[in-house]
Amino acid sequence: MEPLLKALHQKGYQNPTPIQQQAIPVALEGRDILGLARTGTGKTAAFALPILQLLATAGNNTNSKRKIRALILTPTRELAIQIADCFREYGRHTHLKHCVIFGGVKQKAQTDILTKGVDILIATPGRLLDLMNQGFVDISGIQHFVLDEADRMLDMGFIHDIKRILPRLPQQKQTLFFSATMPPAINTLSRSILNRPARVEVTPVSSTVDTIDQYLYLVDKQEKRTYWCSCSESRKNNLYWFFQKQNMVRIK
Repeated sequence: MEPLLKALHQKGYQNPTPIQQQAIPVALEGRDILGLARTGTGKTAAFALPILQLLATAGNNTNSKRKIRALILTPTRELAIQIADCFREYGRHTHLKHCVIFGGVKQKAQTDILTKGVDILIATPGRLLDLMNQGFVDISGIQHFVLDEADRMLDMGFIHDIKRILPRLPQQKQTLFFSATMPPAINTLSRSILNRPARVEVTPVSSTVDTIDQYLYLVDKQEKRTYWCSCSESRKNNLYWFFQKQNMVRIK
């Protein structure tokens, strides 16, 4: 589709990633997808590009308020903003409108956009439920549903919110389900909402993106702070620390 190709060319994209090669043709056929993919594999474009193409070619009734036709659920504000940025950049030459909603901020700026009408909604579960209950969001017309980072949804305790949202979606829709891992609860959830999905897996489940180095340090509890300060001072840039009991994981 020329508007999308133009946007990709402007971003300097030349070759699709493995998950994009596998997922985009299947998504364009309207099939459900079970995607096992880590962050950093080009996963967002793998669902954003086909959704934009399908919605743009389907057209919209310009004589009435736009209805939400695509819903992307993601666990965090940061991911929601990142996905919204991708939809904006990829869809800049289309007529499609999108909105991103998340908690932790006042809702008025978000509801003002929703009131005008959007085609695509990117949301975190809590804020979505809140605005649905207030009548600002109607998901009865969803044609494309993406559940992104499903395993993180489970880890962060959002599965109950997801289960409250799912019954309010129409039965007839395309569902794209992405997760880096497949614990039993996520496997059960995927089987309950996917209809004969195509499985897309480009890397081993739970593996690490090649561009990220991970280190595990086992440190006594009383030495944690001293060790953390020492390492942070010697390596100031691109460090992310994760603490769990007496274990520390440093990702560079």
